[in-house]
Amino acid sequence: MKRRLFLKSAMAGSAVATAVGAGLLTPSMVFANSSAFKAQSVAAGATAASAGKGSFKFKAPKIAENGAVVPMTVDATKMGDVTNISILVMKNKTQLSASFNLTGALGYVSTRVKMGSTSKVVAMVTAGGTTTAVTQEVKVTIGGCGG
Repeated sequence: MKRRLFLKSAMAGSAVATAVGAGLLTPSMVFANSSAFKAQSVAAGATAASAGKGSFKFKAPKIAENGAVVPMTVDATKMGDVTNISILVMKNKTQLSASFNLTGALGYVSTRVKMGSTSKVVAMVTAGGTTTAVTQEVKVTIGGCGG
């Protein structure tokens, strides 16, 4: 029984490896590179430009040593009916770095985003149909030297 299972697994694995090698199982499009995501990012940028001043807490480092993993926290727990929390890095090629749709949950999100260079970061919270934003400058350095 174990030998038969091993042979089945080996055959299935080799079939998948052959399909990947032949290019039959490649993703047709990565979501962040799709036109739908780019349109969503442009719409989020337009919303950020017209959003009111937020009353929630947005925590991001003033100086980030590594732009690949910049920790950010949005705390909108004191706001009611939070439906979306988004983070935009304005100088990234695609500004929308994170978007969380919430239903029946507290408005609290903690994540890490990638930043290509020093930029303004906008945190947006949609609560009760109204979108508000908080902006903070994050300086990306190599090795943590802010000079």
